[in-house]
Amino acid sequence: MTKRYTSTHWGIYEVLQASEGPRLAPFFADPDPSPIGLGMLEASHELRVARPSVRRSVLEAGLGAHPERRGNEPFVEVDWDTGLDLAASALREVIRRGGNEAVFGGSYGWSSAGRFHHAQSQVHRFLNSIGGYVRHVDSYSLGAARVVMPHIVAGMDELMAQHTSWDVLRAHTRLFITFGGVPRKNAQVNPGGAAEHRVRAGLAAMAEAGTRFVNISPVASDLDTGREFTWLPVRPNTDTALMLGMAHTLATENLHDRSFLERYCAGYAHFERYLLGADDGQPKHADWAAGICGVPAATIRQLARDAAAARTMLNISWSLQRSDHGEQPFWMLVTLAAMLGQIGLPGGGFGVGYGASNLMGMDHPRFSGPTLPQGQNAVRAFIPVARLADMLENPGGAFTYNGSTHRYPAIELIYWAGGNPFHHHQDLQRLAAAWRRVPHVIVNEPFWTPTARMADIVFPATTTLEREDIGFATRERYMIAMHPVQPPHAEARDDYAIFTGLAERLGAGAAFTEGRSVRDWLRHLYDDCRPRAARVGVELPEFDSFFAAGIFDIGERARPVVMLEDFRRDPAAHPLRTPSGRIEIHSERVAGFGYADCPGHPVWLAPEEWLGSAKAERYPLHMLSDQPHTKLHSQYDHARLSRENRIHGREPILMHPADAAARGIGEHDLVRVHNARGSTLAAAVLSERIARGVVKLSTGAWYDPGPDGLEKHGNPNALTLDRGASSLSQGCIAQTCLVDVERWTGQAPPVTAFDMPDIVARNTSR
Repeated sequence: MTKRYTSTHWGIYEVLQASEGPRLAPFFADPDPSPIGLGMLEASHELRVARPSVRRSVLEAGLGAHPERRGNEPFVEVDWDTGLDLAASALREVIRRGGNEAVFGGSYGWSSAGRFHHAQSQVHRFLNSIGGYVRHVDSYSLGAARVVMPHIVAGMDELMAQHTSWDVLRAHTRLFITFGGVPRKNAQVNPGGAAEHRVRAGLAAMAEAGTRFVNISPVASDLDTGREFTWLPVRPNTDTALMLGMAHTLATENLHDRSFLERYCAGYAHFERYLLGADDGQPKHADWAAGICGVPAATIRQLARDAAAARTMLNISWSLQRSDHGEQPFWMLVTLAAMLGQIGLPGGGFGVGYGASNLMGMDHPRFSGPTLPQGQNAVRAFIPVARLADMLENPGGAFTYNGSTHRYPAIELIYWAGGNPFHHHQDLQRLAAAWRRVPHVIVNEPFWTPTARMADIVFPATTTLEREDIGFATRERYMIAMHPVQPPHAEARDDYAIFTGLAERLGAGAAFTEGRSVRDWLRHLYDDCRPRAARVGVELPEFDSFFAAGIFDIGERARPVVMLEDFRRDPAAHPLRTPSGRIEIHSERVAGFGYADCPGHPVWLAPEEWLGSAKAERYPLHMLSDQPHTKLHSQYDHARLSRENRIHGREPILMHPADAAARGIGEHDLVRVHNARGSTLAAAVLSERIARGVVKLSTGAWYDPGPDGLEKHGNPNALTLDRGASSLSQGCIAQTCLVDVERWTGQAPPVTAFDMPDIVARNTSR
């Protein structure tokens, strides 16, 4: 029998048939498989939405009734026709009254590695087929970087797909300086699926070849090379100041590459005036930087000299731009790399996220794979993704974004498919209050997540394991024909079937489906990408052969990958897409926007909350909220792997022993983490591998608020700050967050995040 496979964002898995039923095993070609997917089959039977479910007030009092009760009243299961009729009526009435600009299409794109059953594409295609919707742009992960980097050098997608490959780093990089580490746990994932997890082996091979590693981070454990490395504990949100101190040393000791700056860059002279203090009287030397970032001045100077003396790769974690003024560290990293003059050379230059996903450092042939067309959106209104609560609270209010001023639309209906805003968003008490202002919320969801519980109508969606699809990811080696592993749970339907039923009720069935079944669409999308693959030398077999085989090996790379190699070889023939065609250390365009919080070149701007601010007197600990190692965002938080990581049923919070001792906290004590925005319960884990004054509480715990506002489960977004990174990007700043921690001495409230919601019988007496 032909072996079958399934693809997830955290890896490809083999489907094995056993007497007790199917089970999943690691992919034969994966050198470092993620354990996350191994438990998804078991977890796929738990906490499922079994049938279309409607909030009781909506059935008893009509559409839009009592939105303030969301999350606090029972659901009633209904048949599919009833559920679809109600949802179609809500959409029809909202569009009639307020137009399509009153509909917000929410999704976050990580629900499926399959390219057809990609919930974000499905919901957007459906809403476009009925006239459009208000969309979001950018991402919580990369809100600031996605906006600023095209002004400086290139878009993030382009940069991520051309990162210098691991074999080149091993052969040429002698010094690897990383701001925020290379967190292998984050590189478990790749949009579209990870086939060969290479970060562990890549780092180990570099260390064995003699590469020296320097990790500039509040946490030592976000880098693992298999050998010793230099750890420089830095105050969170101050990396820009440290980089400026290094740049000052390069400039004043004549270690910067002036020929590179003149040929390949624009605006260095303007930046240098700021660097040397010509305008503000404050040179950004290492002593100045040390007072801000906490790294000794002598260390900063020597690190700059070492970087100039060796083939050096500068890397930055995505977490650094998830902060107040998050554009600045990314802009400054590129500037520092330009001063070293090694951009475009093998093993030198910069990386914007080695370790952020499996994509960076991969070297297989690159082409655009199967992609479901989403149609044309007739609505122009949009929001930066992290400004969701602002939009719901302030309809008609103005916001700036990337040089323009826009207004928040008045949203009357949210349709969410794929994702969990009650995980991703900040200041969740605020979001919950704003969410309850909207008259209608419809959600497609396999599980009773916090978002499903906060809906009016919930449609039971299938999981990846219950449908057929095509798994494909940029630069990965294998394309996967995904066959169902198990039948759909109860009455669950895939998003395509759900949206087909709604589109037909709204007169858009033909526009949405184009007359194609799921298998027809898979064939169409596959055949559509075959010519693109052929242009890079990849000959995909015909569809039936591929789908029967279950897997196709795209093949080895043609040559090593070196980021911006063509640009360096001939900047006239291969210009960047910036206004000058060069690296813009000073951007006239950004300067022209007139934003005081994001001027035309990289600068140090103090965050609203940091350990050097007056607010630290009240809340003296800086909380980092990184990605979890046991799940992707909040997906499968109810699975065994995630639950076994809990202590007393709560997420662990990492603390320095001295900070814990000062508060009378011991190992595994239950603690209350709090600030003016909220509080949550977590369990203390003590380690000297985190800087003093810093705590780390990973994201992903399903939001579980109690009646008194205490979040019971360890969700850091009960505490994080919900405002934009700057007037330029409006990106998420979850990493800018001061808290305090105290030992919990009372009776611990039970965790109820994994309890099924109340589902009651329909009242038929009315």
